[in-house]
Amino acid sequence: MAKKTVNNDALLALIIKGIEEVKGNDIDILDLREIDNSATDYFVICNGNSNTQVNAIVNSVQKTVSKELKDKPWHVEGAENAEWVLMDYVNIVVHVFQKPIREYYNIESLWGDAKITTIQNKY
Repeated sequence: MAKKTVNNDALLALIIKGIEEVKGNDIDILDLREIDNSATDYFVICNGNSNTQVNAIVNSVQKTVSKELKDKPWHVEGAENAEWVLMDYVNIVVHVFQKPIREYYNIESLWGDAKITTIQNKY
């Protein structure tokens, strides 16, 4: 059975759209394609202000991607406490944090060789 391939650019755009629809903050895209042995092509990192907003971001991303691409994450982890939720779309991994948790782990600094694109908030 062949797995359908999803266009990274389309998936990335829909993930960003899903985050922005519920006012996710501080969106960064880390391009990991040039880094040897990286487990994925991109990280998308953002944060919300509460457990409720983190869950809303996760649900919005899932709904937006599912509606447009008929795709769903391979794995979702951390939704129970909604401090750091990881959504694995295989080629793109989405990290949705509460702001203090994001600042504590600072995963952007762990991938210093990655090309980072920051999406400006629209509101």
